[in-house]
Amino acid sequence: MEQPTFEELGVAPELASALAERGIHRPFPIQALTIPDAVAGRDVCGKAKTGSGKTLAFGLPLLQIVSDAEPGRPKALVLVPTRELCIQVHDVLAPLGAVAGVRLAIVYGGAPIEKQVRVLQEGAEIVVATPGRMIDLLDRKALSLDDIEHVVLDEADRMADMGFLPQVEWILRHTKGRNQTLLFSATLDGAVKVLIDRYQEDPVFHEVVSETVTVENMVHRFVLVHELDKVKVAAAICRGAHRTILFCRTKRTADQVAHGLRKEGVAGAAAIHGDLPQRVREQALKGFTDGTVPALVATDVAARGLNIEDVEIVVHYDPPEDHKAYLHRSGRTARAGEAGLAVTLLLWNEELVIRRLQKRVGIDVPIVEMFSNDPRLADLVAWDPVADPGRPAPAKRAQ
Repeated sequence: MEQPTFEELGVAPELASALAERGIHRPFPIQALTIPDAVAGRDVCGKAKTGSGKTLAFGLPLLQIVSDAEPGRPKALVLVPTRELCIQVHDVLAPLGAVAGVRLAIVYGGAPIEKQVRVLQEGAEIVVATPGRMIDLLDRKALSLDDIEHVVLDEADRMADMGFLPQVEWILRHTKGRNQTLLFSATLDGAVKVLIDRYQEDPVFHEVVSETVTVENMVHRFVLVHELDKVKVAAAICRGAHRTILFCRTKRTADQVAHGLRKEGVAGAAAIHGDLPQRVREQALKGFTDGTVPALVATDVAARGLNIEDVEIVVHYDPPEDHKAYLHRSGRTARAGEAGLAVTLLLWNEELVIRRLQKRVGIDVPIVEMFSNDPRLADLVAWDPVADPGRPAPAKRAQ
């Protein structure tokens, strides 16, 4: 059955027209499910993965129903776990806010707080914020939450994973009266369920089962490499795509890999992690989005919440911690139903760990040894490791 139009969901005609001008004509499933309830003022729990369209699912109703705000007294608060997601949410909603006559402010750590204070004092109906910077601003009395009528908790499970829930609850306790609360998360159990029970009133639950990242959504390749040849193999893979994300365990490794890729001819390859200045991170993300940065080398924490379209390849430069991390990382290249390629690079002493991971995820793909001059690296999707194993990696016996 065809999805309804945005106007059929209750979205204002001027907002629907603005979306159409951007080539967005039909809602994603999570938007179709949640927008009518959110526009009606109900509390909503949306269970959906990153990249499923959650920003418009909560953003369109907010832009439509939020009331005018006094300077320093916003009416809606959107809490997100990372600076990058904060920027992305703002960049999606701000142009629509201009159409609807709704002002947005964005506040996050790593940027000048004085500028953020000025924007808040000028007045904004909606504030998009990370928890830490919001608490800093409240401590400075740069704004008041007394007039808050709508709260959005986006990527609630990520905020829990990153240890932000005490800060989130502190902020929520400083809002006055009854708020409409919209919560979006990939999981709704554990600490997230505590938030639901404490801060939502008779919420309506919506889940997009089809948006769950599964192994069928992507092509998987496992390549045994030699340590001194590893960066060269990664570079050969990157050269076969316009947009590649590589995951590393540590910030130091991310820096080293980005430098190594540039030496191997992947011009513009950039690292993104918590030790880099916010300006550098934003520049790398902008370049990756507009295509001038073909390869983004990230730590797991830095990549949380990133919503980047058209990522062709995810490279697990360092093997993930567990099968959940494998799916979460790999899901960067399986966005909104699009297929993608996930490549895991492993050294000889990591084979047993990877075979266990394959079994846990339900993947039966050979591990094949390759060197950086192997032509198959240019198009790993076209290559079939079962039909053309080349030099399969020898199986290691469990100790």
